[in-house]
Amino acid sequence: MPEHVSTLQWTGAVVLTLAGVAWAIVVLRLLRRFRAQALREIPTVRLPVLPPQRQAGPALEKVELTAAERDAFAGLVRQLGGR
Repeated sequence: MPEHVSTLQWTGAVVLTLAGVAWAIVVLRLLRRFRAQALREIPTVRLPVLPPQRQAGPALEKVELTAAERDAFAGLVRQLGGR
């Protein structure tokens, strides 16, 4: 304990620190409780302007390449690959 700080000042600092920590804990608990309660009370509203969303993604698309297209693609891959 430094010489220039009295015992009363140390006690005051400790009390204020403990009070601040207790206040923060209480505020965080209240915020958490009211936030959870508010989320339960929010009704799920469907917007009539938006179309209904599909649950699955789009169907996979597959395109067969001709022999010339496959050769051109292979040449492009070789060219980009540095061979």
